Amino acid sequence: MKKFIVAGNWKMNKTSQEADAFLKSLLEKLKPKAARELLLFPSFLSLPTFQSALAKSFVQYGGQNCYFANMGAFTGEVSPTMLKAVGATHCLVGHSERRTLFGETNLDTAKKIQALQETGLTPVLCVGETESERTNNTTLAVIEKQLIEGLSQSDFSKPLILAYEPVWAIGTGKVATAENIREVHAFIHQFCEQKYKIQLPILYGGSVNAKNCRELEAVEYVNGFLIGGASLDPESLLTIYGG
Repeated sequence: MKKFIVAGNWKMNKTSQEADAFLKSLLEKLKPKAARELLLFPSFLSLPTFQSALAKSFVQYGGQNCYFANMGAFTGEVSPTMLKAVGATHCLVGHSERRTLFGETNLDTAKKIQALQETGLTPVLCVGETESERTNNTTLAVIEKQLIEGLSQSDFSKPLILAYEPVWAIGTGKVATAENIREVHAFIHQFCEQKYKIQLPILYGGSVNAKNCRELEAVEYVNGFLIGGASLDPESLLTIYGG
């Protein structure tokens, strides 16, 4: 049985001290569930805090981004080997904010996925359309291009996770309808089966919270969540993880 993955992307929030307080509060009430995984993506500076606090926990954690080289003159970057050295197991790749704010391309994501897999980390590739792309009915074409180019250097014998995040529903309070989500997740599922002969977990990330999580979880082909703001509060995260 595949596990339902609940992943939280903290983005640029929480100091290491605040992260420590969060984890203490979370672990006081958190109980493992056989059919569910919990995965968090704090800031780079909080990763050592996670390594210490989660040494005996089932909770996994990872980086929000990485560079595709493992060392060198790349000021300000963090490599896959650095992430692995602090206990990270996963890394986000191609988040819409990396694409829109920092100009990252599909080729960049492909190189990062390759580097992460070679280091033994699991990439979480984010794909999704903007509001204008949805309005122009190009959602599936945009996602297909992101998948083809972003997965062009992937090793499908190694772990890999996909996340669909409609850009227009991230941090806006807007949530795609169940049919919108099912349509895109079904497309991604079928595309990967037909082109790569593989079934990959597909997370949904678009303003998921404690109030709408059960409804969204029931949508066909949704294998987990990539949560933003709702993952910053222990009680909210516990509710979403609770199942």
